[in-house]
This record gives sequence, C-alpha cells and structure tokens, in this order.
Amino acid sequence: MGTRGLKEAVVELKPGQALEGSAETEPADGQPVVILLGWAGCQDKYLAKYSTIYSQKGCTVIRYTAPWRMVFFSETFGIRSLQTPARQLLELLFDYSIENRPVLFHVFSNGGAMLYRYIMEALHTHKLFKNLRVAGTIFDSAPGRRNLRGGLRALETVLASMNVLLKYFLLFTFASTAVVLRILLYPLTRSIHESHYDALLKAPSRWPELYLYSQADLIIRASEVQLMADARQQLGVPVKAVDFSDSPHVSHMRVYPTYYCNLCTTFLSDCVGGSPS
Repeated sequence: MGTRGLKEAVVELKPGQALEGSAETEPADGQPVVILLGWAGCQDKYLAKYSTIYSQKGCTVIRYTAPWRMVFFSETFGIRSLQTPARQLLELLFDYSIENRPVLFHVFSNGGAMLYRYIMEALHTHKLFKNLRVAGTIFDSAPGRRNLRGGLRALETVLASMNVLLKYFLLFTFASTAVVLRILLYPLTRSIHESHYDALLKAPSRWPELYLYSQADLIIRASEVQLMADARQQLGVPVKAVDFSDSPHVSHMRVYPTYYCNLCTTFLSDCVGGSPS
C-alpha cells in the first residue's frame, strides 16, 4: 500500500506487487484497477470497507475523497478546484505502471460525482489519458440535482463536530450561495460553470453504468438518479439501476452487504469480460 502524487489518495496494490522503480515489479497482468471516489466528509476507514470487495478479487484499488471545502464551497462558487485532483488521480495509474489495465470507477454521492465529472473531462480532452481503458462506472447514491435540502443535510453531517456558531455560519453561506448562483442565476451561469449533474447527463462516455440508490435516501432523491439512468440509457449507454428501497444514503452495503457485494463483483466481471480471479 502506498501513495504518491496526490495527498490523501490510498493505493492498494495486488498482494506481491512491488512499486514502480523496483526490480521486483511484476508486469501488468490485466487485473482491473478500481478507483473509489468517496462522499464528502468520508473517512478513509469507511471507504476502505468497499476496497475489500475488489481487493479480494485481486484488483488494485485506489481510494480518494475530495476535501469537503472543495465540494461544498469551491464548486458552489464556480471554482473548478476539483480539476487538479481529478487529473492527479489519473496520473497515479502511470506512476504505478498500471495504465494498461481496465479501470472501474465506484462513485459515492455528489462528492464523488463532482470529482468524477472532471475525470470524465480529462479522459476526453487530455492526450495522456485518451488511451486509458475504462470498463464501467458504479454510482452509489448519486448523482443528485439541485437539491438544496439534501445538500444542507450532507453538509450538516460533515460539520457535526464543529463549533455551533461556525457550523451555522457555514450552512448559511452555503445555502445562500447555492440559491443565488446554482438555482436563481443558473440559466445565466450555466455557460460558465455547468452543474456536475447536467455535465454527466450528456457525458460522451458509453461504457456500462450501474446505479445503486434508494427511495429512503434523504440527501439524493431517487427520482434524480432514475432520471439520470434513463437519460443515459437513451443515449445508448448500457445501464442497470437497482433501488434498495429502504437503505439510507451511502448505506446500501451496510444494510444489504451480500447483495451489494454481489452486484458490484458481477458488474465488474461483466465489464471486463470475465471474472477476476
């Protein structure tokens, strides 16, 4: 396990595989690389539980959660702060000499979806990344549209341990900015900074997508996930959507561990054309 190039990213190499530059480094064996993009405020110990699904199958796993300040404030103000970590995540594939392997993205909530949006842009605009082989994408509790109430609930969860006065100041700042820039003025600001939801709706990718969501999610509306899945399918994207009905936001694996793991591993197997060992 190691990190390089991007602070806070965690890379779990296949057991027995050495780091780049070592004489003991194995040649790439075609095993998939899974990139987990955590929800805003997610601690790595929670994201690591999802790593196990894939590491047990012999996959290399990269975990990264974007700073919540970027997710809730920089992006809301129209600052594309997530572009840099998105590019650096893809550069990690070259740093570890695993750029020739199929890649699966596992994206959590809007925090992960915002980062994924910039990864998608980099894949289609940067020459270095155009030959990367993306096998598919799993969306867990994402993406959501302009749901202010859900955004406030998510931010309140992130700020739970913060000083009360500071917490409510940040909540007010986020809410007022989101209402003005991302809702009221969005028809005018859209050409300058399109929302991640609208960008993903028309994304040029055509690899398979799996949407895992729930009617009981109080942060991301199930109807918004369903709308995205339907729109992508109409564009010719192979789509599967699973409604867990009663599990809370980013808690589908906790409530239905066996079913969730089976969905992910089956999707991975279907995407790469064979079951990973």
